[in-house]
Amino acid sequence: MENEKKYWLDEPRNVDRIFWSLVGLCVLLAAFDLVYPQHGHFFWENWVGFYGVYGFLSCIGLVLLAKLLRMVLKRDENYYER
Repeated sequence: MENEKKYWLDEPRNVDRIFWSLVGLCVLLAAFDLVYPQHGHFFWENWVGFYGVYGFLSCIGLVLLAKLLRMVLKRDENYYER
C-alpha cells in the first residue's frame, strides 16, 4: 500500500478548500441577487433568493419523489430467475 497513487482529493485540506470555495460562490451569487434588477412575471419571483430556494426545494422534492417511485417500481430479488 506504500506505492498507492495519491490523488489531490485525498488531502482533507483540498476538500475543505473546495467546500469553502462553493460556500463563497453561493454567498457571492446571493449578494448579486440584491443588486441585479429582476423582472418576474409574478410578485414572488422578485423576492431576494427566490430562485435559489426554489431550486433547492425542487431538488429535495425530486429526491423524495424518486424514493416513492422506487417503492412502486422495485421488483423482488429473484424476479428474473423464473
